[in-house]
Amino acid sequence: MLADTSTDDPASWRAAGMRQSSAWRVALSEAQQDEVRRAAGASRARAIHAIERGNFRLPTLGPVLDAARRDVIDGRGFVLIRGLPIAGMDRETVVRVYFGVGAHFGVARPQNRAGHLVGHVTDLGDDQADPKTRLYRTNARQRFHVDSCDVVGLLCLASAKSGGASSQCSSIAIYQETARTRPDLAAVLALPFVHDRKGEVPPGKGPYYPMPIVHHHAGRTSVYFARDFIEAAEARFPEVPRLSAAQREALDLVEHLAESDAFRLDMDFHPGDMQFVHNHVVLHARTAYEDWPEPERRRHLLRLWLSPHGLRPLPPAFEERYGPIRPGQPRGGIVVENDVPRVPLQPE
Repeated sequence: MLADTSTDDPASWRAAGMRQSSAWRVALSEAQQDEVRRAAGASRARAIHAIERGNFRLPTLGPVLDAARRDVIDGRGFVLIRGLPIAGMDRETVVRVYFGVGAHFGVARPQNRAGHLVGHVTDLGDDQADPKTRLYRTNARQRFHVDSCDVVGLLCLASAKSGGASSQCSSIAIYQETARTRPDLAAVLALPFVHDRKGEVPPGKGPYYPMPIVHHHAGRTSVYFARDFIEAAEARFPEVPRLSAAQREALDLVEHLAESDAFRLDMDFHPGDMQFVHNHVVLHARTAYEDWPEPERRRHLLRLWLSPHGLRPLPPAFEERYGPIRPGQPRGGIVVENDVPRVPLQPE
């Protein structure tokens, strides 16, 4: 049975409306930038991973971030915050600032089997053709997808020479359009697809797991779309059933809609820009890019995977990827055996 496909959900939007709106862009004032600098200095009494909302005080910026978080969690599903004052800061201070701002959105979760609470999105030369490769470590195009957390944050440190554009689309609007025009494929999206863990296996779990793309639970629709991980499972494990023609058609339709001008919102991403995206209602992507030859100028983003308070309940199927989803407890991320949370200042 298909869920209600009415479009009164604020997370259901089309690109044209967002292009005409400035509500999703927030610019920090000089006073708020100074407040961030002071908070960064005060945070040096503790390790970065110990920074929390309560000890990274932002008296005037904090309410602005609270409003942005509400828009991300209960509204359109994303926000772009401009003007984080990173120019002239050393790397540790930049990471402290970003971790502290992120703490106003949620609790940081590990992003890989190394336990990284802050990720470095940059080209490390990993093999793009290897199904196990996490593409954020390359300069390849990243198709529309979600990350394995409730909210993903990105901070731009440096832009590419060309390419690397960021795009978002409403996965809720795409599902609704699919249900309206191809209800047969909408039903397919609610059935399990096998996903590869790409070698990041939690205790007691196997190397792949089943997960539907569309979930209807507790009166909300959530979308989990990660086609690269689906195709990796099919490529790496002979025992995984081959995708059916209907499954491939459903995946193709989601990608076609996501890439279309009707649904795709492109945005510039400059140093000091922060983007926060609610993975259950928004898909994000980036184009391939050409980097600068100088190492210090190469495209480089910092990433946070966050678990905010007050989030929607998730169905049991998410436990395969998110781990325990008990109310009030941090959830999501990649938790493997004997991992120790770390905050690397440089790419590893």
